[in-house]
Amino acid sequence: MKKRMLSITLACAMVAASLAGCAGEPKDATKASSESAAETKQSEATKTADGKTTLKWSVWDISSTTYYQPLIDAFEKAHPDVKIEMVDLGSTDYQTVLATELTGSGSNFDVVTVKDVPGYMTLVNKGVLEPLDSYIQSSNVDLTQYKGLTDQITVDKKLYELPFRNDFWVVFYNKDIFDKAGVSYPTNDMTFEQYDALARSLAVDTPGQEVYGAHYHTWRSAVQLFGVLDGKHTILDGKYEFLKPYYEMVLKEQEDGIAQDYATLKTSGLHYSGAFAQGNVAMMNMGTWFISTLMEKIRTGEYTDVTNWGIAKYPHAEGVEPGSTLATITSLAIPANAPHKDLAWEFINFVSGKDGAEILASTGTIPAVMNSTVADLVSGTEGFPKDDTTSVDALNTSKLYLEMPVNEKSSEIETVLNEAHDAIMTGSMSVDDGIAQMNEKIGAILGK
Repeated sequence: MKKRMLSITLACAMVAASLAGCAGEPKDATKASSESAAETKQSEATKTADGKTTLKWSVWDISSTTYYQPLIDAFEKAHPDVKIEMVDLGSTDYQTVLATELTGSGSNFDVVTVKDVPGYMTLVNKGVLEPLDSYIQSSNVDLTQYKGLTDQITVDKKLYELPFRNDFWVVFYNKDIFDKAGVSYPTNDMTFEQYDALARSLAVDTPGQEVYGAHYHTWRSAVQLFGVLDGKHTILDGKYEFLKPYYEMVLKEQEDGIAQDYATLKTSGLHYSGAFAQGNVAMMNMGTWFISTLMEKIRTGEYTDVTNWGIAKYPHAEGVEPGSTLATITSLAIPANAPHKDLAWEFINFVSGKDGAEILASTGTIPAVMNSTVADLVSGTEGFPKDDTTSVDALNTSKLYLEMPVNEKSSEIETVLNEAHDAIMTGSMSVDDGIAQMNEKIGAILGK
């Protein structure tokens, strides 16, 4: 009886084990099937109806940006098995939306556009971007073509983006004012002393007929950036005595009526474009982004008093190479979880390189890679100044420095710099006191 009971017990145990095994198989198979289906679905999601691989590219303002489609058309022509799909995240809060997308679970971007340095640092700190160093090395990309910019966006010896657009500061000038005064146009090799003397030679203080030799917009950049062109200083130094001679130069011009009063400009809210368009500003330091705006406003007849204009390289300190200037960049990066990283790199390498630069230039856009061919394409657009060679040569830079280099506390530093600049320019604080305030507050932020 005991043997029989033992046999029955063992049999039941074996059946139970067998049933447990059978019950487990459909569960595991379902899971595997589900995972396989998910992988297949993701793969299919990046394929078009005709089997092309789709690369998703995050951008902003598709309808008003002229260079997106020409870049895409050229790349797709060279890669007939690829389809580029743009996703417009809007321009207002682009970097915030992008950071949210890349830290979420649903994002499958292959290429993302990075709008500014603070936004870049946010993405790097979140760990959502793929380092590009191995791709750069394997493709033999010559980083010197970016004229020092890539060194300034390297984080912990790694590069997470490549610039494809690059706007930089130049001097815009009204040729009619120079002609009327019988003064030679600015050259592409002006020291600050020569620039100041030139501005003074053009000013007219006759009431109702005022002419200003120079104009400085209310951004801190319009003055502070003069001080970092020597390559020895950055706006993150923590000690800002190097800014003193430039503040003194601009304040003296303001006091003598060579430049318009900062406080008045601030109160009136006069935009730099409006100031130049009035036709009574001889020279104005501003970014190359104003070139396309100026050409368009003249073409449509909105601007009638500045139709005879040109550009020259930024002035420089003694001993500094002409063409040294400040830059703002727009870059491309690969998300860490991008579905097609190798193909994404091919697109980035194309857009950020010589071929992409020539396409950008043909639309009147300033690319990150600038050479004589690219400069000729930009200068060949309708409305660009047709002078000897000064305006064309002004597009060829030597050294480029970022207005705000990579730093995790850049937004705090920006606030302090703006406050001090406003106080100095309105006369509520002396140059020395303003610099002392910068030294103290930014030194504390940087831990110096």
